[in-house]
Amino acid sequence: MVAVITGPPGAGKSSVCRRLADRVGTSVHFEADAFWPFLRPERIPPWLPESRAQNEVVTDAVAAAAGRFAVGGYAVFFDGIIGPWFVDRFVAGLDAADVPLHYVVLRPDRTTVLGRAADRIGHPLTDRSAVETMDDAFRALGPYERYVIDTTGEDEHQTAAHVADVLAAGSHRLLPTAR
Repeated sequence: MVAVITGPPGAGKSSVCRRLADRVGTSVHFEADAFWPFLRPERIPPWLPESRAQNEVVTDAVAAAAGRFAVGGYAVFFDGIIGPWFVDRFVAGLDAADVPLHYVVLRPDRTTVLGRAADRIGHPLTDRSAVETMDDAFRALGPYERYVIDTTGEDEHQTAAHVADVLAAGSHRLLPTAR
């Protein structure tokens, strides 16, 4: 099983994935942010339009790695930004792994996103303008809107329980047409 837990910076992806992975026997908290420092010497900030080709390569790499963990028997809680603009690419990058794939977009209100992002210490993405740009990208998701969980007012325990419930129900499993 691969559960893509996505959303704007400050949505709670890392906290939720860590909690969910700790509840499951054989699991991985897959932190996609760990891949960005691999890019040397000049990484393009991934929220800029000119980063598209770079972001495609990183998406392919993280999807392939997540798929390998899943095929190996690990429940994968994928913590990263996979917006609708990259869902098909992520699915293709799973390298034909025949595993259940869930897609959950955490989307608290903008005030929450900005507050959490600003409060992070030691995180590379705290710039307000960048966070706003990425938050905007998750506000109108078209057919993927049904995968959104409004986590406004929830703490990380409540959000993790909320996500666990939708995963157990299968309500956020991607449709076969997306696979």
